[in-house]
Amino acid sequence: MKAVVCKEFGPPEKLSVEEMPDPEAGPGQVVIEVKASAVTFPDTLMIEDKYQFKAAPPFVPGGEVAGIISTVGEGVEDFTEGDRVVGSAGIVGGFAEKAAVPAVSTRKIPDGADFAEATGLLYAYGTGYYGLHHRGQLQPGETLLVLGAGGNVGLAAVELGKMMGARVIAAASSDEKLELCRERGADASINYSTENLKERAKALTDGHGCDVVYDAVGGDYAEAAIRATAWGGRFLVIGFTAGIPRIPLNLTLLKSCQIVGVFYGAMVAREPETRDAIARDLLQWTADGQLSPHVSRRYSLSEGPQALRDMIDRKAVGRIVVEP
Repeated sequence: MKAVVCKEFGPPEKLSVEEMPDPEAGPGQVVIEVKASAVTFPDTLMIEDKYQFKAAPPFVPGGEVAGIISTVGEGVEDFTEGDRVVGSAGIVGGFAEKAAVPAVSTRKIPDGADFAEATGLLYAYGTGYYGLHHRGQLQPGETLLVLGAGGNVGLAAVELGKMMGARVIAAASSDEKLELCRERGADASINYSTENLKERAKALTDGHGCDVVYDAVGGDYAEAAIRATAWGGRFLVIGFTAGIPRIPLNLTLLKSCQIVGVFYGAMVAREPETRDAIARDLLQWTADGQLSPHVSRRYSLSEGPQALRDMIDRKAVGRIVVEP
C-alpha cells in the first residue's frame, strides 16, 4: 500500500509518500480500506514532536479514518468484511491506503453519511458535544462564544451549539471564515484580527457576557474571552493553536465562573459508555441531516504533506480530508 511517512521530525515538507507493507488485523482489530482520513491540528504537532502523545519515526500521520473493512481480526464479532465504518487508529496510521484499527474504536456509518463527512466526526464533533453538553452543560437560550470558529473543531461547535438551542457568536481571524460560520448557523460574528474581542462580545450580549466560551485557540485571546464571560459562566479549554495562555485567576473569582478542561481523547479511554453514546448520537444526527459537516477541500494521498502545510498556515476552512 501507499502511505504518507514521517521519517524524521520536522515540517510537512520532510514527509514522503512511499510503499509500505499492508497492515494485518491483529486480535480485536479490523483493517479498513481507507476512503477518507481527517486532517487535524494534532497531526501537525505530531510530525514536529510537539504533541503530548509521541510516536517514534518512521510513522504514518493521521488518526481517524473512514472506509470499508477488508479484514476482520480474531475475536471481532460486531463487524464483517464490506462494512462501511469510521474508526480511530489512535494517533498515527491514517494517511494510508489501509489502516489497522481497534474494533472497539470503530463504528458503522449509516447509509446517509458519506466517508468524508464521517471521518473526523468523532474528533471535531466528538470534542464539541463532549465539551458543550457533558462538560459545559450548555442550555437552550444561553449564549455561546466560539473561538477559532472557522476551523474544523470550531465550526463543529457552532453547528452543535445551534442544534442545542443556544445563541452562537462565532469568532475567527478572517471575514471569509466568519461568512462560512454565518452560513452554518452562527447568529453573530467577531473578527478578532480587526475587532476587540472582549468589547465586541460584551456589546453583542448587551453587557451580560457569554454564558459558555469554547476556546480552541488560546494565546492572547483566552484572557479577552474570559473577561467577556458572564457571571456563573463556563470557559471551556479545547486547544492552543495560538499558544498556551496564562489566565489571571482573579477573573474566575470576580465572575464566579469556571474554567473547564475538555480532553476528548483521554475521555475515550476512561469513559467508554460516554464515548459510545456520543459516537452513536453523532453518526445518527449526520445520517438524519441534523448535522452536515462542511468538507472544504479533499487532498489526494500525494497531497497529504500539502494538507498539513495548509493546516499549519491556517488556510483550512472547516474540514479538510485526505482521500487515498
